[in-house]
Amino acid sequence: MDVPGPLVVVPVQGRFSLSPITRRRLAIFRAHRRGFWSLWVFLLLFVLSLFAEFLANDRPLLVHFAGHWYVPVLHDYSEDEFGSGFMPIEADFSDPDLNRAIMARGWMIWPAIPFSFSSIVKDLPSPAPSPPSWRNLLGTDDQARDVLARVIYGFRISVLFGFTLTAISSVIGIAAGAVQGFYGGLTDLLFQRFIEIWAGMPQLFLLIILSSIIEPGFWVLLGFLLLFSWMSLTGLVRAEFLRGRNLDYVRAAKALGVTDISVMWRHILPNAMVATLTFLPFTLSSSVTILASLDFLGFGMPPGSPSLGELVSQGKDNLQAPWLGITAFVVLGGVLTLLIFIGEAVRDAFDPRRMVK
Repeated sequence: MDVPGPLVVVPVQGRFSLSPITRRRLAIFRAHRRGFWSLWVFLLLFVLSLFAEFLANDRPLLVHFAGHWYVPVLHDYSEDEFGSGFMPIEADFSDPDLNRAIMARGWMIWPAIPFSFSSIVKDLPSPAPSPPSWRNLLGTDDQARDVLARVIYGFRISVLFGFTLTAISSVIGIAAGAVQGFYGGLTDLLFQRFIEIWAGMPQLFLLIILSSIIEPGFWVLLGFLLLFSWMSLTGLVRAEFLRGRNLDYVRAAKALGVTDISVMWRHILPNAMVATLTFLPFTLSSSVTILASLDFLGFGMPPGSPSLGELVSQGKDNLQAPWLGITAFVVLGGVLTLLIFIGEAVRDAFDPRRMVK
């Protein structure tokens, strides 16, 4: 059985070193080659998506004009700053006249993809949606927007939304299940009846009503889904605490006067996390894709927002443009595969029966 207690590091000769149980878990995780490399691939993609504005943007990264430096990717500039013949409006760097004026007295550095998620690609060789080309590696959608740029921005939003939803809902669900299982009796009974009633609420109908009252957004959708998603781990944690509260070392700790919170945190929760982590990858995967599902149904982010679900919808509506559906399938399928592989490695690392190979 795992050593109870959340210690991660121990002091050794004035410095901190990983505890034996932590070193063992890391060794098992590294030995799971599929999960280990999936973690690095996912982290690389996620870190790159965090800098989406520097990878895909319709504004230059850096402009040197008439001896002055400009950073359009970070700041807004007026067109008349680049010549007296322009209007005092926000600079549109896709304007050929403005580009020629800047290049005549300076230079510009563009991102690798000179389109943002909302940029309209002009001068397409065929009507939108246009097929992949060297200019648009994944083609354009039916509104002439670059698909690769929208995938980068949509991937970032989906992952951040899924991680935030999973983290907050897991904390709430684990806390609720721990209280139920540890105290039992009337507390457990009242909690169970509340969960049964709350889980029976029609979530989709409530979301439709909510979207008719206010415009859904990132935080609105996150708050709404948190009202229901916290119940996914409650039953499992409750069962683990019902079993763990009767173990001898837990009874001994309570007899010595250890507080209930300390008993739950230090003596029961570490062992309960092994079973919890078995289901956590599926919770995380569903949380990452739930925003795409809502966008596909039309109840997600506001229209025009970068979304993988909206790309799936376009693939369904434009069967003559197979690159849209294929791109959505590869991105969503790849993300889910990576997360499942990582979850398997984490589960094995926390399994006390797993031996280091």
